[in-house]
Amino acid sequence: MAAPMLRWSCLGKRWVLACIDGGSRHGRGAAIGCTSRRKRGQSSVAQQPLITVQKSRKGEHEWAAVVGLEIHAQISSNSKLFSGSQVHFAAPPNSLVSFFDASLPGTLPVLNRRCVEAAVMTGLALNCRINKKSLFDRKHYFYADLPAGYQITQQRLPIAVNGSLAYSVSVGKKPSQVSTRTVRIKQIQLEQDSGKSLHDELRSQTLIDLNRAGVGLLEVVLEPDMSCGEEAASAVRELQLILQALGTSQANMAEGQLRVDANVSVHHPGEPLGVRTEVKNLNSTRFLAKAIDSEIKRQIHELENGRKILNETRSFDYKLGCTMPMRDKEGKQDYRFMPEPNLPPLLLYDTASLPPGADPQQVINIDWIRDRLPELPGKTREKLIQKYGMLPEHSFALLNEVGLLEFFQNVIKETGAEPKKVTSWVLNIFLGFLKQQNLAVNESPVTPSALAELLNLLDRKAISSSAARQVFEELWRSKGKTPSQIVSEKKLELMQDQEALERVCHTVMEGHPQVVMDMKRGNPRAINKLIGLVRKATLSRADPTVIKEILERKLLS
Repeated sequence: MAAPMLRWSCLGKRWVLACIDGGSRHGRGAAIGCTSRRKRGQSSVAQQPLITVQKSRKGEHEWAAVVGLEIHAQISSNSKLFSGSQVHFAAPPNSLVSFFDASLPGTLPVLNRRCVEAAVMTGLALNCRINKKSLFDRKHYFYADLPAGYQITQQRLPIAVNGSLAYSVSVGKKPSQVSTRTVRIKQIQLEQDSGKSLHDELRSQTLIDLNRAGVGLLEVVLEPDMSCGEEAASAVRELQLILQALGTSQANMAEGQLRVDANVSVHHPGEPLGVRTEVKNLNSTRFLAKAIDSEIKRQIHELENGRKILNETRSFDYKLGCTMPMRDKEGKQDYRFMPEPNLPPLLLYDTASLPPGADPQQVINIDWIRDRLPELPGKTREKLIQKYGMLPEHSFALLNEVGLLEFFQNVIKETGAEPKKVTSWVLNIFLGFLKQQNLAVNESPVTPSALAELLNLLDRKAISSSAARQVFEELWRSKGKTPSQIVSEKKLELMQDQEALERVCHTVMEGHPQVVMDMKRGNPRAINKLIGLVRKATLSRADPTVIKEILERKLLS
């Protein structure tokens, strides 16, 4: 019997597998949801009851998906985790490699204090318990870009454990329909990065760049509390903002400073968890969401067709939009973990346990770091909503673009315009131009001062809203000009002569008697046509609101 056609959709945040030919299949099969949530402390989201489709049609089955993440964030530090080699992106290959990075005999690791402080700061921001004693281990595996044949990490006792990350995810068609959810953080550990393999297909050879070897990483392990790509992408984006606010990582995914591995499995609700696969090295939140959803669909399709899911490592092909097999998944026993013999236990202190007379340069005080934590994105969004009355989705948009919040605040300082108008201009027009040109905020030709001056002209009705848009476009093209200069050069000032404007309105009404008649009969489109004709006659220098008032007054006289 031929396999039925399949249609994939995500209805009400549930994955639904519909057998188009209506034929029944063995087992239960295909809805996984982003709707199920679990209270902190419960073992797994997959083991909790799911909100399911109330009336399942014949041929429709339910699945639950489980998604966990391992996130590697490059620590913002001038030097590497265990050596004094400098850290610079895009430096010439093998130009930043110490003897220790190259694993020459007799070299020993020296722990970077900055990396430890960054790990503690991140753990505190993510509500983790900081272990006052943590250990380093060797994780053995062979790969060409790992010269020592092992990676120094924290497998037995990491620096921070049992945290949580709150994030928001869209739950409806409207942007304002968001739900706050929480994913548990299993642990945060310090570890060193490997080098980079550069594959030259033309010469059929692989070259090794060890500049990245030994760079300090924070591995943040999230519990399998998520159930679709959208949730995972939202959680990673929130973590990215937190790391950037803390300054512990620049978290630039395009430069490899934040890399995500996703563990994905599917199962029938109420049954044991399924076999998981790992999708490696996802370097954008968009691809992360697509990769996870693609892998969920693939696993359901495989199981529905009687095949098994292999415990393997896969990659995401963004061109094909699907995951591809890389290698069989290695178990922990393959890594031959052992204590790192060249590093003693890492000891941290709080104010109560700080040794008397301890040298501040030789110890790390957890409480001292906690007292100096900066404001986190969640708190910043709350303040924006309270202070400026903006919508929650607008507060998210301001923080999601690097530098945009600072730009917005600088505009607010220099303009008397209402915050809502400033928000609208920054998010709709300014950000729109940036995205069209694929520019970062700090590359914008329009400065906060220029936009503030433009909004001031608009606020005191020196120019119309359409003229303001023309001025902005000219500002974008002609760096160095001020809004006032552009308004003067292009003669975009609003007409201030009320008598002259009334004469223009009178002339337009006399020249279009039929439109005036339609207006008298209550046709709302008629007055809009007259307003357009008056604006055309005044070269768009008349305020539409004032024109409407004059036309209505003349109509009644």
